[in-house]
Amino acid sequence: MLDQVRQFITQENLFAIPTDTVLVAVSGGLDSVVLLDILHRLGVPLAVAHCHFGLRGEEADADEQFVRKLAKQYEAPYFVEFFQTKAFAEREGISTQMAARLLRYRWFEQVRAANDYAVLATAHHRRDAAETMLLNLTHGTGLAGLHGIQAKNGRVVRPLLACAKDDIYDYVVENRLIWREDASNDSPVYQRNRLRLEALPVLRAINPNLDNTLAATAERVGGAEEIVRRYVATLAAEARRDEPDATYLALPPLAQAAAPALVLHELLREFGFAWPVVKEIVAAFDGPAGKQFDSPTHRLVKDRGQLVITPRRLAQYGTFQLAEGQEDLLADGLRLRATPHNAADYEIPRSRSTAALDADKLKFPLTLRRWQEGDWFMPLGMKGKKHLSDFLIDQKVPLNLKDEVRVLTSADGKICWVVGWRVDDRFKVDEATTRVLAVQRL
Repeated sequence: MLDQVRQFITQENLFAIPTDTVLVAVSGGLDSVVLLDILHRLGVPLAVAHCHFGLRGEEADADEQFVRKLAKQYEAPYFVEFFQTKAFAEREGISTQMAARLLRYRWFEQVRAANDYAVLATAHHRRDAAETMLLNLTHGTGLAGLHGIQAKNGRVVRPLLACAKDDIYDYVVENRLIWREDASNDSPVYQRNRLRLEALPVLRAINPNLDNTLAATAERVGGAEEIVRRYVATLAAEARRDEPDATYLALPPLAQAAAPALVLHELLREFGFAWPVVKEIVAAFDGPAGKQFDSPTHRLVKDRGQLVITPRRLAQYGTFQLAEGQEDLLADGLRLRATPHNAADYEIPRSRSTAALDADKLKFPLTLRRWQEGDWFMPLGMKGKKHLSDFLIDQKVPLNLKDEVRVLTSADGKICWVVGWRVDDRFKVDEATTRVLAVQRL
């Protein structure tokens, strides 16, 4: 098993052993416990991340304590987040499962990036890939859905993907590992469980080698997808422009492409737009500007001659406050760094990514939040107040980018910085300033 996983990691170029540090997603279940143990035995530097979704009461509490002890046993840094998953799902109008997926992968990436870990490893194996492939086919899917789970997708890797479930059971017995059983894995409420418990036994009775058969099919589909990917990549080089705030797609090359809907679906795959929505977008190519389309994670606006794609304004979770003396604030994908300076030795930067604030005028804790209608501030250089909505219009901020504007406020509620745009004049550094707090958007 160790040799099999080591070979797969090398073959798929998942990460470098033993130089890369890997953040391992550990639920406490059998698969993730095996993944953690195998990577440890292979000499991979590890960190452990666990999600508590607030859905299973004392059972989930016990899972968290188990994983905490497991991380200590392997002498690995431990990260945990407690989510209010149902409330988030209700606010966003999505299923609990989708909410849990969005929350955990957003948080995993924040932890990985903040600590400069090479990759995030999840414990998906060959049977998971088969289940995903069939579930995607049941719901309707393109080529990407037919090749199931990828060994590497960006910074997410699956080292156990070449392993059969029976091999994982054998490894647990051989190494006498302990894990936690999640009762929800047997609940017929979830579609994947119904597929696993009801449909797959029938299919395996027809084909006992089903997992390997589907893996071979996925390999062939992956080859066909590569042909399509190369065509799409050539077109993307002409049509796509990535900026820090948004992705832009020029309409003329898309409209002239072979099978425009299929091409656009491939281009928008990373942003989560479903096939029916993509067809609506293509139908709107010749329509008026301003029409909006949403995926679970992104918003697309049909602008003049182009499509503008930005992350959706999802409901916030967690507490985004910066206490006095605290250096870093990681909040909903945005990272701020606060550094104190002596005013006499500090030169105010010209970059909009850094706010130089008079530390003695601030009241802590500072709070980072999204802007709201009715917000106002005094833009640097002005003595009068200005509504933030008017300021954003003056700055010609596109409609869907306005949703992403954040403000940093003093504890008294006053806006001290429209992040990345303008400092409030009331908190500026002047000749009377003795202490400067430089807040940088990383």
